[in-house]
Amino acid sequence: MNDEEVRSKISDYLKGHRKMTLATATLDGRPLAHTVEYASDGATVYFGTLRTTRKAQNIMKNCHVSYAVDEDYDDWMRIQGVQIEGRASILSEQKDIRQAMDLLVGKFPALAGFPPNPDMVFVRIEPVAGFFLDYRKGFTHRDEVRF
Repeated sequence: MNDEEVRSKISDYLKGHRKMTLATATLDGRPLAHTVEYASDGATVYFGTLRTTRKAQNIMKNCHVSYAVDEDYDDWMRIQGVQIEGRASILSEQKDIRQAMDLLVGKFPALAGFPPNPDMVFVRIEPVAGFFLDYRKGFTHRDEVRF
């Protein structure tokens, strides 16, 4: 598969799912996994969280993150999923926040009714490297792409 095909597979898979497992590093360097609902634009993902959460605090100290999106499979030889290594940032520009909100409300319409919260922040994760897992092509098969 060429790079454009891998990017397309990753983008399509992310659009079809809602939850990711986000990995950050704690302030003392330990890994921590978080379940996060997200919206995507290609392989770039956005989510909202409170500024006081551990994930937000971790991202403010260390922007290097990774995430995985997959689902439960009974047959290991049918596993598909996405793994991304990326850089996270807390959005501060109003146009970036608006883009994140528009994507999130587009995927999760109920968010439009949430009251404003001054402690809410929006996070963008820009991919550095991506992997599309497809065990139908062989056990542990994955296609890699750089962004």
